[in-house]
Amino acid sequence: MSSKLIPSNPEEVMVIRKITPVLTTLSVPFLRFGRIKIGGRGTIVRLQNGSLAVFSPVALTDSVHQTLRELGEVKYITALDQEHHIFVESWHKAFPEARVIGPDTLPKKNPSRFSVLFPAKGKENVKVDEAFDREFDYEYVDAHPNLELVFCHKPSKTLIEADLLFNLPATEQMSKTGESPTSGLLTGFFCSLNNTNGSAIWQKRFIWYLLSARNRTGFNKSMARIDKFDFDRIVPCHGDVIETGGKGIFRKVMEWHLAAARKAQ
Repeated sequence: MSSKLIPSNPEEVMVIRKITPVLTTLSVPFLRFGRIKIGGRGTIVRLQNGSLAVFSPVALTDSVHQTLRELGEVKYITALDQEHHIFVESWHKAFPEARVIGPDTLPKKNPSRFSVLFPAKGKENVKVDEAFDREFDYEYVDAHPNLELVFCHKPSKTLIEADLLFNLPATEQMSKTGESPTSGLLTGFFCSLNNTNGSAIWQKRFIWYLLSARNRTGFNKSMARIDKFDFDRIVPCHGDVIETGGKGIFRKVMEWHLAAARKAQ
């Protein structure tokens, strides 16, 4: 099934971009259900001690290997939710000493040796290690259907997330394919729902009525915790990077959840 989702020629269509001296993104085409152009993105963060943390890894191409050699040593590999693990195993084989992080449902889906697993109960007690925790705030949104891990890199004020918030269309991620990021009826419809333009009313409704319906109270609490993180940039897995003003966009999209969390206090 993954062959219908991910590109067969990742080396040719991947966009590797250094956003800041410590933040590099790996953007690729990705088709949801094999048809909807939502894009995919891995993120590499260089910690102050020189080690690398990789989030939602994509294909480990020759160009990615070269980028990693220039940046440092991979010490952390994170699956940002229970769906974003396709390439975790290949990265772990390439960097067997790295700590693998993810939600506690993933060992049933992925054979990698996980070092840090987040459970729904007691998630606030989970720590990675001193070097990692010094630079990252994080929240496990177990109320999300995909069981989302959201990280905030404090030095660069960057929120890194998978399926929590979309910023479609996937312009950068589709830029080397020669295809429009909005072509196709299903893609056009999905982009109209999951963008951050204007009031973002359709994405707000999508999250409120669908994604958070199973446990809205828990979802609200997680959004309130993330809202306390200090970030300006958002790096989503699907859609373009929000270079600045990310906190305001997060608050706009999650407005109803944040209001509900305040009311429940």
